Amino acid sequence: MFKKSLLVDMINRSSETPADRRNFLRGMGLLSAGAVGAGLVGASTAESASAATPSEGSVLNFALNLEYLEAEFYCYAAYGHGLADALATGTGTQGGVTGGHRVPFKSKAMRYYAEEIANDEIAHVKFLRSALGSAAVSRPAINLQESFTGAAVAAGVIKQGETFDPFSSEAFFLLGAFLFEDVGVTAYKGAAPLISTPAYLEAAAGILAVEAYHSGIVRTLLYENGLDTPTNLISDARDSLDGAGADKDQGITVGSGGRANLVPTDANGIAFSRSPQEVLNIVYLTPGTGVTKGGFYPAGLNGEIATS
Repeated sequence: MFKKSLLVDMINRSSETPADRRNFLRGMGLLSAGAVGAGLVGASTAESASAATPSEGSVLNFALNLEYLEAEFYCYAAYGHGLADALATGTGTQGGVTGGHRVPFKSKAMRYYAEEIANDEIAHVKFLRSALGSAAVSRPAINLQESFTGAAVAAGVIKQGETFDPFSSEAFFLLGAFLFEDVGVTAYKGAAPLISTPAYLEAAAGILAVEAYHSGIVRTLLYENGLDTPTNLISDARDSLDGAGADKDQGITVGSGGRANLVPTDANGIAFSRSPQEVLNIVYLTPGTGVTKGGFYPAGLNGEIATS
């Protein structure tokens, strides 16, 4: 039999909130007046008193929210439809997706890139949902229409009154993808210190690596297609959104000669990290603190980590 301390640790790590843990215990027949049940409930109560550090379940659900957004974007771009309904259920308020349609790819290679990335993002959603089990959050409401236009206007890519549709052309698709990819890399790296379970940490590192591959593909294609000016404007806009402090974003060129900068890193050659709150500032398209919705998530994220 498992030791009681190990059982407590397993349940606490796999659930997002004390309520999730109680549901898990009830389902396992352990929530009772017995000594083991009392000990487990006591552990949950003690942990809930310390809310400063988010649980691993909360961190994984935060990542799941981001994966929903990326998966929907790439699914529509590559296949003309979003995630299957069965992959959108869970705790919290399930929302629909506004906007999105198949990109009229002219390049077969570009279409293949989009399909491969879409398949990766679908797999990430499935994996995180499986890891979280009944604690997995549902897909929140996602806006793939006005949000892109608002971001493009704010970045200076288009003028007020114009529309930015990332599904209308290969160039716009790449710029839309760029808006997400670097953010995903910095989000997973920033979340790494919040995960201590070896299996979860290894999985998060694996997803981080895949997101970095995606980012490298997108940045390279943007550079090869001469899209450095709008790309660098988006980079500057992201950096202004995530909050004051160190520069955590880089465009795809450096200097006045248009030299390539395909791998954004600090002076030590290390990828940048963003806190969940900094990431929320970007996806909500609103700087500052205390913001709970906006931008790509008009009703906010599902789960405990949802306020910038």
